[in-house]
Formats: sequence, structure tokens, C-alpha cells
Amino acid sequence: MLTLARLKELWGEPVHQTLSDLSQDLGQVCTDTRELSVGNFFVPLEGANFDGHSFLEEAFSLGAQATIISSKNKFFVPDNFLHWVVEDTLKAYQQLASLYRIDLGIPVISITGSVGKTTTREFVRAALQPLGEPLSTTSNNNNDVGVPLTLFKANASHSVVILEMGMRGLGEIERLSLCAKPDIAIITNIGSAHIGRLGSRENIAKAKCEITSALRSDGLVVIPAGDYLLEETLKRNWSGRVLRVAIIDSMSHQISNEAIDMHNVEADITGVYISMTSELMVNGVNFNLPFPGRHNAINFMFAIAMAREFGIPFQALKNLDVKMLEGRNSSLIIGQITILDETYNSSPEAVEASLDLLQGYSGRHFAVLGTMLELGEESISLHRKIAQKVIRLGLDGLLIIAPAPEANAMLVAANGLPCLHLVSGPEEAFEILAPLLKPGDVVLLKASRAIGLERMLPLLKAKFDDSFT
Repeated sequence: MLTLARLKELWGEPVHQTLSDLSQDLGQVCTDTRELSVGNFFVPLEGANFDGHSFLEEAFSLGAQATIISSKNKFFVPDNFLHWVVEDTLKAYQQLASLYRIDLGIPVISITGSVGKTTTREFVRAALQPLGEPLSTTSNNNNDVGVPLTLFKANASHSVVILEMGMRGLGEIERLSLCAKPDIAIITNIGSAHIGRLGSRENIAKAKCEITSALRSDGLVVIPAGDYLLEETLKRNWSGRVLRVAIIDSMSHQISNEAIDMHNVEADITGVYISMTSELMVNGVNFNLPFPGRHNAINFMFAIAMAREFGIPFQALKNLDVKMLEGRNSSLIIGQITILDETYNSSPEAVEASLDLLQGYSGRHFAVLGTMLELGEESISLHRKIAQKVIRLGLDGLLIIAPAPEANAMLVAANGLPCLHLVSGPEEAFEILAPLLKPGDVVLLKASRAIGLERMLPLLKAKFDDSFT
């Protein structure tokens, strides 16, 4: 049991320590007074437009038994409110979560990568169900605040904690690793997401490999086989056990992972991907992928790796039931039109994977593609590369929602398509696309979250539901 007295290990002696029994349980850690109950431990976080210290009086009146307070705090602290003074409440929040995690004593799996983090997280969660109920990251709680929040939700009834770790710059995943002290780390890939912030794929690889910063010395790192940049970067951070996964295309018998540089592939677990289907075969076991596509096959291999690590028979994973957030790996039938809803977010590797998936469907193929953000100086060339792939795949139409430089590059690269339009937003995209659609057509919707491409969905439903009956 984590007691108030244990917090002396982190921050020394508290203020008003004589007013409380420090041998009692820490209580639930809470950062929001709207969710606070009697006996909770209150953490006042600070942001650009808020300061949790302004709620200290409210937290005390609601029955919080203790809190931490920034040394720079300018708000009133109620008399007799047991507290520790710290330099940074966010850092202290993470330290507290780390202490809680150690006391909890159940396995922690951390997952990062440029794309596929959330899908892999959900695959792993489903695969480990035979161990008992896992706890995993929900929504976008994969950052400095979300990782400790998830850890504090864990208890002894959970079999394992699965933490997604995102980043927007160097040092962030290192902080998250120090907080979570994982037993296993999964790095799904090294891509181009956030290259505008980090400057190069080398820096992206460095940031992702920070996940090993506090990995147990006898822990495990799981990576895709054959990524030379990832392998070389990982060597500088980790000297422990590494497990590599790969898929082989059933048609070519070649390792299939277009997003990585192929060098000396040596996989510990190899799956055979049955092209144009949702099937994967590993060690003689046929799996039905929860979602179609080669990119989902490699994500599923990480779940297979976790099953092997925890001694779960592969047969238990044959037909996993996996639920995803709206806008991720979602296929909708509207009337007689198939909509691939990938509106949640976008990056170069994710768009390429979605275009490959689109091409695998029968019928005419259309794509509505929006801006890929945070690509910096690489933005124009990466947007151009996507348009070039659209041409290679022979799509029937492309609608672009992007700023002028990126849009112009895509228009030039995709010149010659039967249907090619630059539009101002989702509504205009619908107005142009809707009259062109026929039964059997397939439409991919893919853009960064800020574009709001999901606004096309109700318009398409209103237009085409039952319209071809």
C-alpha cells in the first residue's frame, strides 16, 4: 500500500505533517476538482491557460487530504492543508506515478512509433485478455499528463498495463519511460510524423528509442525486422534483449514493410500475409486480422510477439475482437458505397498504407486527402510523394484539402487523373465528389485532425443511405 509517509522519499518532509496520519493510504490521485472525493490526493497542474493552484481552496473544502504545491505558487493555501512544496507539479505528478507503479508491481508494456501506436495498443490489449483484464491507454492519454493518469487507474486486479507513448520532441518519451519504468517496449516503426519538429528521421529514431531509458535491464524491446536506422539507434540506447517481427507477402515471399529501409532482415517471428485478404499465418496458425491491410498485419505481429512472451497459445488470437476509435481503421457501407474512414489523423506512412488498402478493394477508387501537419521543410516533397503514389495506383479521383504550396505540388504530381480537384474543405469535397459516385465505388477519407474531414460522413450518409435501392 502506498502511504503518505512514502512520499517523503520523493519530496522530504511535508508542511503541516502533524495534522494528518502519514501511515494512511495515499488515496486516489486527482488533478480535477470536479472529480475529487474525500480522502483524495490533489495535484494542481499548470497549463498555458489554467493553473490548478487556483483550486486549492476548493480541493481542501471537498475533502482532499493532501496536495503538492509549486514553489512559485501565488494562490492562497488553506491552513492545515497537508502538502509538499515542489519545483514543478507536473514532474512531481510523474514521480508520484512512478512510485505508484513500482508499488503496484504488475507488468507494464510501453508502445511508441511514428504510426500504428493506437492500433498496436488495441491489438496487444485484446491478445492479452487470457491473462485477465488488462489496463491500457484510452483516447489520447499518451503524453506527460496522460501516462501518469493511466498508471493511477491501475490496480491489483489488472493483469498488465499497456501504455501508448507519443511525442512531439526529444526528451518527452524519456520522461514517460522514467515515469512508467516498463518491462517491455514496442517500437512500431520510424517514419516522418513530426519531422518538422525534430528535423530528421535520425532525430525521430532517437526520440522513439528514448522508450528504453528506464526499461528494466532484463526487459524486452520489440521492433520490426530490417530497419537499419532503428537498429543502429537502438544499439546506442539498449544492450538487452530484442525481438524482431516481420511479415512475408504470400505472393512475392519478400519481407513486406515499405515504410522501412531493408537491410539484413533477421526476424524472430515471421508471418505470411495473404495479399488482398485479412489473413495472416504464423507458425502454421491462420489468424483473421481484425482490420484489413498489410500495415495492420505488421501491427498484429506485435500482438503475436506479446502472446509468445506471456505464454498465451497463438490459437487464442485467431479471431480477436478489437474496437477502435472512430476515424481509425473504420470501413463503412453507405448505400452501396464503401467509405474508408481514416479521418482521425494523418502522416506520410499512414497515408501510403491507407492508399494500398484502398487499392485492394474492387470497384472505382477515390481519395479525399487533407494536409499532413508538422512535416516542416519536408512537407512539400512528402505531399508530392503521396500524389505520385496516387498516380502509380491508378486511382479514379483525388480531392485535395491543403495549403497552396503542398496543394500545388500534389496537383502537378497527380496531373492526368480523371478526377482531380483542389477544394477548400470537407463540404466542398462532398459537393464535387457526391455527383460522381456510383454503386460499388470506394472512397478513402484521410487527413490530419485539424481538417475535420469527418464532417463529410453525415453528408454522405444523408445523400446515399438507401439511395441505390
